[in-house]
Amino acid sequence: MERATPRDVTDRDVFEFLREQRETGATAAVATVVDVEGSAYRRPGAKLVATAEQTRGAITAGCLDGPVSELATEARDAGTISVETFDMTAEEWGLGLGCNGVIDVLVEPLDNSFDPVLAALDAGESAAVLTVLDSDDETVPRGSRTVLRDGEAETGTDRAGLPDDALASLRDTAASVAESGAGVVLTIEREAGDLRVFLDGVEPSPELLLFGAQGDINPIARLGAQAGFEVTVASPRGGRADAEQYPHAHRVRATHPDDVAELVDTPEHTYAVLASHNLIDDRLALDALLTETAVPYIGLMGPRKRFEDLRANAAEAGRTFTEAELERVSTPVGLDLGDGSPTGVAMSIVSELLAVANDATGGRLSEGSGPVHPRPNLSG
Repeated sequence: MERATPRDVTDRDVFEFLREQRETGATAAVATVVDVEGSAYRRPGAKLVATAEQTRGAITAGCLDGPVSELATEARDAGTISVETFDMTAEEWGLGLGCNGVIDVLVEPLDNSFDPVLAALDAGESAAVLTVLDSDDETVPRGSRTVLRDGEAETGTDRAGLPDDALASLRDTAASVAESGAGVVLTIEREAGDLRVFLDGVEPSPELLLFGAQGDINPIARLGAQAGFEVTVASPRGGRADAEQYPHAHRVRATHPDDVAELVDTPEHTYAVLASHNLIDDRLALDALLTETAVPYIGLMGPRKRFEDLRANAAEAGRTFTEAELERVSTPVGLDLGDGSPTGVAMSIVSELLAVANDATGGRLSEGSGPVHPRPNLSG
């Protein structure tokens, strides 16, 4: 799917671009927000990948394009690894900036130290990427990196890994970072020399399973893909399981409602929406997803009365839903945006999906009192 600008991309797109550069052996640089004090456009972990010809991703709204571009050129040409602090509160940046904080950015060449990260994402697994930002130990240079997958340490050959004693002290926090997708900087005090380390939680893209074959599937698939979901359309009608009919889906499959659970690859990262407009098909698909998978969210199109009818139909067939199962069902699906157009309904649904995937409430930001982006509560 074509994107309008290099910034109009998701984290999934950034990692796909990064993977393409590794596969082709291209020379590229990666810039990552590693720490923020105050407010900023992006939070720690945000990335951009830059070759000499093109860029994917964004770490600010544009105010740092020039300085970061220069650092990226140095990283590509000389292999330098730098950590630059940008104080957006300083007078030199002028007035009216959206950012009002101090931002630390890591800029580094793309090399095989990223390969364990890509392998984890390919396997549908989360990982914690541990990168040394500053070091008082000359045997552990800046840029030393270890990737932890399910507790196992992996490194590339282009860089040193973290020493065992540092890894031991960081493992618990790294596990939390991998689970939450958060990013945090910690300082490890050691006899051999202190290390300042960035722990970057990397998660596979969330998956959106759309069960249905009617026209209203398309706007949901389009907005879902634009929001970063890996979209699967599961059509209960074989004649409508044509990929050309759903150009924004990443895969299209024909499936019987009883077999829809077979399309769930990573249950903990999958969110399902049932929109077949057929009561029996939706009931069978709902039953399959509830009993055969651990997907945390199943949205069901239609009014509350329809769900009452579905439950009555299931009861007649000898199936009742437990309270624990009902907690995973959201119906009517979506947030209250007040728009009944196909695009408005799709936006309502995808908005709820994003809120659930990000463990957010979906309420108005103006009614909150805390920061827009929650800060991770992690410690070493």
